[in-house]
Amino acid sequence: MRTSPVRRTVLAASAAAFALLVTACGGSGDEDKAGDGKGKADSSASAAPAAKALTAAELEEAVLAQADVKDGKVTAVPAEDDATADKVKSKDAACQPLAQLQMGVPAGSPAATVKRSWASQPEKPAADAAPEEALLAGLDVEQMVVTLASYEDGGAEQVIKDVEAAAGACAGGFAYDAMGEALTIESVEKTEAPGGGDEAVAITAMLAAEEDVKAPMKLVVARKGATVASFTVTNFASAATGEDFAFPTAVSDAQLGKLA
Repeated sequence: MRTSPVRRTVLAASAAAFALLVTACGGSGDEDKAGDGKGKADSSASAAPAAKALTAAELEEAVLAQADVKDGKVTAVPAEDDATADKVKSKDAACQPLAQLQMGVPAGSPAATVKRSWASQPEKPAADAAPEEALLAGLDVEQMVVTLASYEDGGAEQVIKDVEAAAGACAGGFAYDAMGEALTIESVEKTEAPGGGDEAVAITAMLAAEEDVKAPMKLVVARKGATVASFTVTNFASAATGEDFAFPTAVSDAQLGKLA
């Protein structure tokens, strides 16, 4: 692969869907100081006390912090760079939960939200690496937006249901507008969800990029009580090559472990 096609593909793939991830990971630069999908609602669950929706202050205490991770960097997401629901619109309403998830926008009507970003550190390329190999090594970075949203009256459970339904309805792909850019998802595939929550849905979405490259994005929503943690992850080397990458479970484990 020549260097110029790699660069063009990365720029095209990151134009809008990755805009929040890039800005969040390099925006303010201030460090934050502050399962498996088997959970089901049934008639017996209605007898149990409803989980309490966390306040904005409580979410700030519970959100991922630098001290919670061994590797990578945690930063705040500046308000001016934060995507909002009114800037994300799927052409097929059934796919709206996925469009919002890809942009780090919580679904439904949360009582409170908070966001952080996390970025891994690239490995240093070998001294004798070819130029394109060195470029891809520098791009081999996972960039993640972590969103916590608390809900009243069963809203957290509904978010999981809506995302799961959208994953099935939109398996063949969908188109959406985000932050002024038109984007196309070629396919949506459910994958194994990380543990640590009461229920979770994990998805790999393939974003259409230049030169027939499909860039994978990893999307996870996990509920713990009345709080939904969502994780939107991309890898720029994968955006250039179309090759898959592993979801960073150590980060989701750290975040879910902080939720009561």
